[in-house]
Amino acid sequence: MIERYSRPEMKRVWSEENKFDKWLQVEIAACEAWAELGVVPKEAIPKIRKAKLDFGRMAEILKITHHDVTAFLQAVSESLGEESRFVHLGLTSSDIMDTALSLQLQEASKLLEQDVEQLIEVLEAKAIEHKNTIMIGRTHGVHAEPITFGLKMALWAQEMKRNRFRLKEAEEAISVGKISGAVGTYATVNPEVESKVCAKLGLTPAPISNQIIQRDRHAQFVSTLAIIASSLEKFATEIRGLQRTEVLEAEEPFTSGQTGSSAMPHKRNPELCERVCGLARLLRGNALVSMENIALWHERDISHSSAERIILPDSCLALDYILSIFTSVMNGIQVYPENMIRNLELTQGLVFSQRVLLSLIEKGLSRQKAYELVQRNAMASWKQKTPFLGLLKEDKEVTSKLSARELEGLFDYDYFLKHMDAVFNRLGLVKKAKPYQHKAPKTQGIETRRAP
Repeated sequence: MIERYSRPEMKRVWSEENKFDKWLQVEIAACEAWAELGVVPKEAIPKIRKAKLDFGRMAEILKITHHDVTAFLQAVSESLGEESRFVHLGLTSSDIMDTALSLQLQEASKLLEQDVEQLIEVLEAKAIEHKNTIMIGRTHGVHAEPITFGLKMALWAQEMKRNRFRLKEAEEAISVGKISGAVGTYATVNPEVESKVCAKLGLTPAPISNQIIQRDRHAQFVSTLAIIASSLEKFATEIRGLQRTEVLEAEEPFTSGQTGSSAMPHKRNPELCERVCGLARLLRGNALVSMENIALWHERDISHSSAERIILPDSCLALDYILSIFTSVMNGIQVYPENMIRNLELTQGLVFSQRVLLSLIEKGLSRQKAYELVQRNAMASWKQKTPFLGLLKEDKEVTSKLSARELEGLFDYDYFLKHMDAVFNRLGLVKKAKPYQHKAPKTQGIETRRAP
């Protein structure tokens, strides 16, 4: 199902044709290495390089052998004739399968790195665009203090940069080959063959192996994909929260002719972000399976093999898919600054409570006493639905320390934006953003002024 929606490039990586082509590449590289060591006649190599696999013939043989590698070898041998005796010389199935799998994972990693890079670019562009687009910050789902939508985007961009680094590390972990024979002793294959094969294929020889490349490497890879997917779920969940009808500060794209419900024509649902969240859960489940695959009996069993045939392609296909989805969401995201201001002022100035607290402390009050005064008025503002500033002006204990003019000066949204340039410069996002502009409704009793 995932494959149906994935990009053609990623589908090709995990196609049977590409898998068996990689097997053949490894076999040919091994023959070339043996020839360089004088074991295989050099005159046999040109014909071996032209070896082909008849998929139909392999399928026929597989019905008899019930072993894909022996069926593969027999089908390839039939395209060669006498030179076929040099193919798979001294090797075991996992030499071919695991080394070829590393090549597939490398290809998949490169595509995922491109996806991640594209998302970073979009997020950074949105961060710059909305650097000063002020909105309420929420903790525990409750209004806290103002932030900007650009700051949120910059935070996501930095997380994706860490994911980019993790992905490169994971790619390095799986970019190893193994040509060490049945249980890793090199008894039937010279270690130089392994070195030469890996060099030809762009891999690093595994420093030591038994019959397989150790599965902690693959677990690291799949776990990394799951971490990236979890980041995407985090971002998508935030958009879902911001798209709620009573919030509506941001909204995923909704195209002409699109429908949100079979029953309710008015619906505009965050279905793309919900799709990202659902598939992220699938990837985390695959990560658990990849860790279960680390423990095998003795030098090898094949309990990992059947699971890997599902989790490795599906994880790459799913992440490629949801990265593409979320990048398109961020490209077309609808941002509603007016609603952000509306929601920001729902609490009628309570977002300035900490600033009032700090000012009272600066005037000489103990933190405990200052907190008590501010909270008393804040709770009254909550219950009475009365502007916070007005209540503070009427509180003699407060006004004994802060004049009405001083209090009004504290209710300034620019206070929360004063270090935006420093943060963005530290992130390397130095392009100019639109200046912040806002006039608070007088009915709120909040006189919002620009900083001098």
